[in-house]
Amino acid sequence: MRWAPELPPGWEPAWEPREPVGEPEVVGGGPPTYGAEPSAWPEADPDALDGLVADTVLDGAQYGRLTIRTVALRGDSARYRGRPRRDALLTARFGAGDDALLLVAMASGARGADDAHLAAQDAVRWIAGAVGRSRARLADDLRGARRGSLKSGLHRLTDRCYGRLRARGEDLGLDEGTYTASLRCLLLPTDPESRIRLFFGVGEGGLFRIRDGAWQDLDLAPDETSAPFRFRATVAQPGDALLMCSGGLAEPLRGEPELAVHLAARWGAGKVPGLAAYLADTQTRVKGYADDRTAVTVWDA
Repeated sequence: MRWAPELPPGWEPAWEPREPVGEPEVVGGGPPTYGAEPSAWPEADPDALDGLVADTVLDGAQYGRLTIRTVALRGDSARYRGRPRRDALLTARFGAGDDALLLVAMASGARGADDAHLAAQDAVRWIAGAVGRSRARLADDLRGARRGSLKSGLHRLTDRCYGRLRARGEDLGLDEGTYTASLRCLLLPTDPESRIRLFFGVGEGGLFRIRDGAWQDLDLAPDETSAPFRFRATVAQPGDALLMCSGGLAEPLRGEPELAVHLAARWGAGKVPGLAAYLADTQTRVKGYADDRTAVTVWDA
C-alpha cells in the first residue's frame, strides 16, 4: 500500500519527474581499466586528521543570471590504489548583495608527491584569503572594467600564494619546488548588470566555453615562460556555459571528441543539471584518463 497525504479536490502533487542517475556513462574506445566506484581509502595518520580529503565534493549556487555547479572527484587510479585526491576545491562568497564576489578556486598537487593533497589545500585557502581581503578593490576594478589593474592585482596575489607554498615546503624540509600545485580560479561578480567573468591561475588545466552548441578553448599560454601566470577576462552571453577544470578533465575533453560532444549536449543551450546529474556528467568515463577531475561550470541566463 502506498501512502500519500490527502489533498483538496482538484489539487495535484507538486512532484516533478527526476532525471535518472545510474552508472557513469562511457565514451570513446572501450571501458576504462579501473572500476567506476571507490574501493580503498587512503591510510590515515591519527595525528594529522586535518589532512584527510573526501573522495568527492559537490557544490552549487544561483545568483541572478548565474547558475553554478562545481565538483572535485577522486580519479579512478587514486581510488584503486587508496591514494588521496590530489585536487582541492574551494567555493566562497565575499561580501553581500550586488557588490559580492564569488570565487571558485581549484588546485592540483604535484604528481607523485606525498604531500600533494596538502599543497593543493593550502593553495586554495591562501588564494581565497587573499582575494577576500582584497574584495573592495577588486569589486571597484570590476565595476570600472579596469582590466590592467585586475590582472596586475590578481598576479600579485597569486605570486604571494606561491611564495607561501615555497616557504611551507622549506619548513617541511622538502626539496625545492616539490610542495606546489597548479592553481586555477574563477572570479564572478554577483552584480546582475555585469557579465564579466575573470579567470586567473598557474599551471595545467582548462578553460572552455559552450556557445551556440560549440566548444571554444579559451585557455591561453602564459605571457612568458619565466612568468607562468594566466589571466583571461571574458564577457558572457545569454546561453553560455563556461567551464574551468583541472587537467584530469581538460585532457580527455581535448583528447576524446566523443566526450566533448556528450557534454555539449548535456550542458549546451542553457541546460543546467541538478547537482546529482552534474556529478554524473563529470564522471563520464574515458579509457586512458584516470586522474582526479575538478570542474566548475557557470551558466548565464
